Amino acid sequence: MTMHFTSEKSLDAGVTERGFTLGETSGILWTPAAASPSAPVPLILMGQPGGFGMRRMYPRLVARARNSAAYGFASVCIEPPGAGERAALPGAEQARADLRTALARGERPGEDVVDRLILPLVDRAVPEWQSTLDELLVLPEIGERVGFSGGVIAIGVRLAAVDPRIVAAGLFAGSYVPRETMAEARRVTIPLHVLLQWDDEGNDRQMALDLFDAFASTEKTLYANMGGHTGVPPFAGEDAVRFFARHLGTAGD
Repeated sequence: MTMHFTSEKSLDAGVTERGFTLGETSGILWTPAAASPSAPVPLILMGQPGGFGMRRMYPRLVARARNSAAYGFASVCIEPPGAGERAALPGAEQARADLRTALARGERPGEDVVDRLILPLVDRAVPEWQSTLDELLVLPEIGERVGFSGGVIAIGVRLAAVDPRIVAAGLFAGSYVPRETMAEARRVTIPLHVLLQWDDEGNDRQMALDLFDAFASTEKTLYANMGGHTGVPPFAGEDAVRFFARHLGTAGD
């Protein structure tokens, strides 16, 4: 597969936004004004919630990209499997229905329900992220240092476990975690910055704490804020970008 750039526009502060396709995957690449063949910049892979397409998430994505560009980073997002105009993943709707039923009863969703909901997404998304990375790392303005930021956390965990090009990860503990992800976390050794909303109504707090404990990284930070899923304070994103500045450097470093 070959990446094809389909659009390009300039944003404020010299940020360039380019749309692309790669096979059946579409995405957006943002590069800061500082990016050039003589000063390649680190790259941040921007994860997003499962089931939400890029069009719906665009305001948040471009805000994150602008913030990252201010620190000298390029950013990229891709349309998640089963989101936007992509075909639904087999069994996903039934798994969501089973999850909603369990929550409505005040029960913890069963491991089988979580596996059926999350693992097909991870199995599809991780190779797509890796293919995207293959293509972007040959661009002269993109450097070799790569970080993963955001969710779904199970996608970030597997990428960190299997792809040595990912050298740091900022993860959002905002989704349920399959048993397989817990096992994969024990293979993750890169620096981690994990954001947890303490009162997240859609998150199993203990599951998030167990996952954090499972990571084998010797440098890992749990960043917990009071409030629900949508109550992430504005400064939390800034702190996450500073984390990447420490571990990825900036243009020309």
